Amino acid sequence: MTLRLLGTTPLIMLILLRSLAVNVAGWTAAHATFYGGSDASQTMGGACGYGNLYSSGYGTNTAALSTTLFNDGQICGACFQIKCDASKVPQWCLPGNRSIIVTATNFCPPNNALPNDNGGWCNVPLQHFDMSQPAFLQIAQYKAGIVPVLYRGVPCKKNGGIRFTINGNDYFELVLISNVGGRGDVKAAWIKGSNSSEWEPMKRNWGANWQSNSYLNGQSLSFRVTISSGKTLTMYNVAPANWQFGQTFAASQQFR
Repeated sequence: MTLRLLGTTPLIMLILLRSLAVNVAGWTAAHATFYGGSDASQTMGGACGYGNLYSSGYGTNTAALSTTLFNDGQICGACFQIKCDASKVPQWCLPGNRSIIVTATNFCPPNNALPNDNGGWCNVPLQHFDMSQPAFLQIAQYKAGIVPVLYRGVPCKKNGGIRFTINGNDYFELVLISNVGGRGDVKAAWIKGSNSSEWEPMKRNWGANWQSNSYLNGQSLSFRVTISSGKTLTMYNVAPANWQFGQTFAASQQFR
């Protein structure tokens, strides 16, 4: 992942480091860069596994998060409100104290060969958002390259119900859970075939993909999902008995 350094000065670097982990009235200090091109086409895929972000409903308001924030994929799907910190770099922030809501869809890997204040923006323990270029340009100027920001977690507003994409093979279901509202990041998930009365806990395999090791072919599938806010939804018969690997099914329920 390429991080832009255009327009970065030693003064801005110093401001970024001094602003880390500062919490102001519910907002936390971090910093942001951008990647992915003007159309965000290079942000597709990613470490959360959402694939085509256009067709999966996430669009271009997305970000890759540093190790500290990404937390081994547990943050996938969470929404954050981000604004450029005009009190630090008014020359680079767009006027009007603008903010944008982005979804965590990717991982910004550390670059330990570079210092934290000069290129190693995603190194531990920095809190960093590598935003899609269209998202970044809604709060700051392109020439800035990197800016100090303030962020806070906010509810995700999604259209339609929670989606379940079933991949894998017999005795191994890999379920991508996407389009999750509320806090957005899934903390626990269960699956139940129609031939069973018991809910099977699934394990996070990677990103937003959850794993079951049961033989569930020929059964309608129900799901139970808990998000980080503690809310839980139980969704019955989301996938019909004739489901096939590679298909996506939408529940009728959604977190609010």
